[in-house]
Amino acid sequence: MRVYVLNMRGKPLMPTTPAKARHLLRDGKAKVVRREPFTIQLTYVAGEATQPIVLGVDAGSKVIGLSASTEDEELYAAEVHLRTDVSELLATRKQCRKARRSRTTRYRKMRRLNHIHSKPKGWLAPSVEQKITTHLRVIADVHKILPVCKIIIETASFDIQKIKNPEISGIEYQQGEQHGFWNVREYVLWRDRYECQYCCGRSKDSVLTVHHIQSRKTGGDAPNNLITLCETCHKKYHSGEIELPVKRGKSYCDATFMGIMRKTTLARLRAQYQAVEMTYGYLTKNSRISHNLPKGHRIDALCISGHPGTALSDVWYRQKAIRTRNRQIHKATINKGGTRKLNQAPKYVFGFQLFDKVRMPDRRVGFVFGRRSSGSFDIRTLDGTHLSAGISYKKLCRLCRRKTVLLEIAASVLHRTILAADTRQAI
Repeated sequence: MRVYVLNMRGKPLMPTTPAKARHLLRDGKAKVVRREPFTIQLTYVAGEATQPIVLGVDAGSKVIGLSASTEDEELYAAEVHLRTDVSELLATRKQCRKARRSRTTRYRKMRRLNHIHSKPKGWLAPSVEQKITTHLRVIADVHKILPVCKIIIETASFDIQKIKNPEISGIEYQQGEQHGFWNVREYVLWRDRYECQYCCGRSKDSVLTVHHIQSRKTGGDAPNNLITLCETCHKKYHSGEIELPVKRGKSYCDATFMGIMRKTTLARLRAQYQAVEMTYGYLTKNSRISHNLPKGHRIDALCISGHPGTALSDVWYRQKAIRTRNRQIHKATINKGGTRKLNQAPKYVFGFQLFDKVRMPDRRVGFVFGRRSSGSFDIRTLDGTHLSAGISYKKLCRLCRRKTVLLEIAASVLHRTILAADTRQAI
C-alpha cells in the first residue's frame, strides 16, 4: 500500500511508504488531509521531482476501471460502480407529472414552454450525462493525489444492427426490423403472427393486445420487450392467474450508452487535460491475454495504461456513485384511500446522514444504508455485505460525511493493518 503525498501548495507528489509517512507525521513534518485514499500534506519545502505516471481508464456504462502506474509499479487501482437508476427515476417523475395534469384542480399557469423550445446544442439525456460526469469526477480525484502526466482511455463503438443481424450490409442499414410498418404495435402483431403467445388462440378471443414483458418504466417500448396476448390472457396475467413463460429479449442499453458517451467523454477530457490518448478494446484484450492476467475492470485499466507487466497493487479501492438529493415529496405508490406516503426522511437522524461512513466497535468500517427513528442503523459495505442490520447509533463513530462517490478499501486485511497501526496517532 502507498501513502499519497501533497506538497505545501497542495500539489501531488510521488507517493511514499506507510513507514516513512508514520515518521513524517510523528515529527510534525506532515499532516493528514484525507483518510481514504490515505493522503498527507507536507509542512516543509521539499523537492518536487516526479516520475511519469500514466492513468488508464476502462470506460463503461456500469463500471469504470482505473489504474495509475509507472513502468515499475501500480500506484492506484479502483473500480467505480455507476448509477443505473436515473432512467427509472425520470420515468417516475413523468408518471407523477402526468397524474397531476389529469386531476380536477385549480388551473395553474404554465411556467415554461419546454415542449416548444428545442434542446441546446450538445444536450444529452440525464442518464447519459450523469455517467459522463462521474467519469470526469473520478479522473479528477486521481489527479488530486498523483502527478498524472498522461491519460489513456478505452472507447468502444458498437454496431447494434450488426450484433442483431451479422449478415447485414449496404442499404439494409437504412431498413431496420420495423421497416414498412406504421408503428411498433403493428410490427409486434405481425411478428407474432397475430396470435396470442400464451394460449395460441385456444381462448377464442379475437381481441389482441401488446403486453410489456417488463414494465414500461424500466423496459421501454422496444419490440423485444413486447409480446402479443389476447384480452382474456392479458386480464388473467394482471390478476395473477397465469404466468408468462417468456423473458425479455437481449437489451442493448449498455452498447447504446457507450456509443453516445465515447465521443463526448473524450472531447471533455481533451478540453480539461493536455495529454489524452485513445485506445481500443481489442488492443486491451490482446495485452491482457499475452501477459496472462485475469479479466477485470481494474486489470483492463492497467493494460490500457501500457504497463501490464508491472506488479499489481496490493490494495485497490471500490467506489460507488450514489444519489445525494431527493426532492420527491411523496412516494409513487398510491395507498388505500387515494393517499400517498411521504417519501422524504429527515436529513439527520441522531446526527447521522444516509451513506455516512462509520466505524463499528469491532473496527469494521461500513456505510449507513438505513436509519430508524429509534436510533437503530443498517450498516453495509459497498459490495452489499451486511455488517449489522440494527446497531445503535451510540456504538458508531462517524469517519466522514457522505459524498457523491463513496469509497472503501477492498483489501480489508491491509485496511486494518495500515489504518490501525500506521495512522492511529495522526487520526
